[in-house]
Amino acid sequence: MQFDSISDFFNMGGYAFYVWLAYGVTFFCLSTLIITSARQKRKVLIEIAKKMNREERLKETRSNKS
Repeated sequence: MQFDSISDFFNMGGYAFYVWLAYGVTFFCLSTLIITSARQKRKVLIEIAKKMNREERLKETRSNKS
């Protein structure tokens, strides 16, 4: 679709509300997904590091008892 001016582009032939709302909802959902995924990844990596440290400490205590 070709527009004569920038205001025609933003008006979207009378469907601006629906078009820009769709873009907004999509951007919001994708942003939320990215942010929550990054936070969950960080939590999982921290939990894995804690478990590895705990296992290392257990191995050290077992080897010291022997």
